[in-house]
Amino acid sequence: MRDIHVVILAAGKGTRMKSALPKVLHRVAGLPMIDHVLGAAATLSPRTTTVVIGFSPDAMRAALASHPGLSVVVQEPQLGTGHALLTTEPLLRHATGTLVLLSGDVPLLSPKTLQTLVDRQTASGAAATVITAVVDQPFGYGRVIRSGQSGEQIAKIVEERDATPAEREIREINSGIYAFALDGLFDLARTLTAKTAQGEYYVTDLVARCVEHGRVVTAFTVSDPDEVRGINSRGQLAEVSRIVRNQKTAELMAAGVTIEDPATAYIDRHVTIGADTIIHPGVFLEGLTTIGAGCEIHSGVRIVDSQIGDRVTVLNHCVITDSRVADAARVGPFAHLRNEADVREQARVGNFVEIKKSSLGVGSKANHHAYLGDATIGANVNIGAGTITCNYDGVKKHRTVIEDGAFIGSDTQLVAPVTVGKGAYVGSGSTVRHNVPPGALAVSAGKQRNLEGWADKKKKKLKTEN
Repeated sequence: MRDIHVVILAAGKGTRMKSALPKVLHRVAGLPMIDHVLGAAATLSPRTTTVVIGFSPDAMRAALASHPGLSVVVQEPQLGTGHALLTTEPLLRHATGTLVLLSGDVPLLSPKTLQTLVDRQTASGAAATVITAVVDQPFGYGRVIRSGQSGEQIAKIVEERDATPAEREIREINSGIYAFALDGLFDLARTLTAKTAQGEYYVTDLVARCVEHGRVVTAFTVSDPDEVRGINSRGQLAEVSRIVRNQKTAELMAAGVTIEDPATAYIDRHVTIGADTIIHPGVFLEGLTTIGAGCEIHSGVRIVDSQIGDRVTVLNHCVITDSRVADAARVGPFAHLRNEADVREQARVGNFVEIKKSSLGVGSKANHHAYLGDATIGANVNIGAGTITCNYDGVKKHRTVIEDGAFIGSDTQLVAPVTVGKGAYVGSGSTVRHNVPPGALAVSAGKQRNLEGWADKKKKKLKTEN
């Protein structure tokens, strides 16, 4: 096997995006589009991977920092794709083998297609192999001009603005994705001449240079033109995101997941879902979320970077972020789990309950209108409606501990740090500032008094005043 070196061009601003964010950092199905390209490139096991950046280099470096082993070069000024390739010469001038040139704004290219490109290049011994596609509407793309008796070779690539009327009728387009033999590549690249008044140099001219020097350029035509779709506008970003989502839902349904309305299922590429889970319309599953088997996720739910066990039910309009829900638990409707919330097996979280940095033990219940923050709650605990763990004293956060089998009455405030012991009861309407021993009853409200006739007197007074 020859060495493979990957270069990804990602220097452009993306003017038509009308954004302060570099184009390749806009998200496609939850990931920056360049992350899709890097993921596909990694399947080639390249010896080196280099990303050429330009616009907003600090933002680009920060975004690429999570990818170890990358080399980054800055193209300044940005004088076209040919110039961008030349900026990598200091890193690759002594490299041998194959250089795979990718574009950071073409996120649908599959690992299989990339491997086929490399295999074709290696087998042919050509100076370059170009990925092409045949499309119904080639407007705006460079046209591929073929040569040879059977048209198996490429003579040149003509840009739209330079094409003759006959050449514009050609439907085979250049994808901008190439495999080059590194031997002599940079020598040829240095012979490129500027194509615009701005002094820009283009990789497409390398094809003609190779032919002029008697070297063969071949093509590999993809069967699915969507693979080489580039993104230059917000509209195209939405179209490509839709394609990725459709691919993802098709993959999940083939694996045994029921998705009632794939058109409204927004499921990121790295989400995993077990068989026999049902996804209702209008669900958002994002990031590195995992959902087990036999679950039911109802409409309006958003789950981000969370782990959901088997046989879990999440009712309508819940938000779950960076949290865990264990087997056979039930959440919602209108519940909010965040910041390492940990709902244990068979626990119940009901409507308008928020849990933050807290664990709710096996079989425990918080069914109505509660806030549980920075709390450790044991097994088989009942949390009454309107319960609040008062975890913040204005300076620091403190923890509340509720041990197994405790019963917390409605409208209770637990002022942390505080512990409610095993099997203890807290009466409704109590404010608990001190630890409650196991098995004890804590009450803080005074004895009830009934003032006879008070309501009638109040009504008469109001009537007189009016």
